[in-house]
Amino acid sequence: MTGRFAPSPTGELHVGNLRTALVAWLAARSTGGAFIVRMEDLDRVTSSVEHERGQLADLAALGLDWDGDVVRQSERFERYREAIDVLAGRGLVYPCYCTRREIQREIAAAASAPHGTLPPDGYPGTCRDLTSTERATREAIGRPAALRLRTEHEQIEIVDRIAGIHRGTVDDVVLQRGDGVPAYNLAVVVDDAAQGVTQVVRGDDLLSSTPRQVLLQRLLGLATPEYLHVPLVVGPDGERLAKRHGAVTLSQLAERGVSVSEVVAWLAASIGLGAPDGGLGVRELIDGFDPSVVPRHAVTVVDLSAR
Repeated sequence: MTGRFAPSPTGELHVGNLRTALVAWLAARSTGGAFIVRMEDLDRVTSSVEHERGQLADLAALGLDWDGDVVRQSERFERYREAIDVLAGRGLVYPCYCTRREIQREIAAAASAPHGTLPPDGYPGTCRDLTSTERATREAIGRPAALRLRTEHEQIEIVDRIAGIHRGTVDDVVLQRGDGVPAYNLAVVVDDAAQGVTQVVRGDDLLSSTPRQVLLQRLLGLATPEYLHVPLVVGPDGERLAKRHGAVTLSQLAERGVSVSEVVAWLAASIGLGAPDGGLGVRELIDGFDPSVVPRHAVTVVDLSAR
């Protein structure tokens, strides 16, 4: 078993991120498996080394360790482009000149029309069957082209150890953005296979993307890992955790006098391991961990400083 935690280094990790990291670490360590950390820093504009260092420091502060060096997606572009070449060699890649606004406008305009097998908000295939002349016209006016996967709108089913059975229809997912940056769905598939990841634990906001990734795995001849999608931590308003919800990072909580051990206690209780005021360290949670104890619903953050 090899598990992983793969954050984007675009800011501090909040307690929701740390909760997912803890579940991923426990899921791997409870089986005696390896655990790796990967930085998903595809976008160099929003990612930074400073944020990466801070995130790694927060993981270490909780007591989470990892095996081997931290891998960075920004250093692996060639691998992703090789995968795109494989798909292109099978006639499964085409250029798309649409902007996000144009795509959303077309989806909205067709809201009352039958969508066939397309998933909600799926790419409507605007550039899928352009003629060579139409493509040349767009290129002549300087339209940048993303690269998309030519699918048959396959129905993919996965059995998630937390979310249960999930089915999704795959649209023509982006493989490479118009600025030449490889897309997340492709990069994560290539990296998980290259690093021998057999178990993927992540937030359930990414569950809807999993059918796309499973299809890419199949097309590239790669193994499909086991999936565990963890329900998110939300604010008192029921929305996903964000800065507006107050002290939600280790540094913010420390400023309010909340210790790391108190954060660990709350995280442990939030996944069904112990009481919120327990004094257990993360290693003491390993033997009692079972994915079946993780709540199947979103967890609301509490004001730890008021405890």
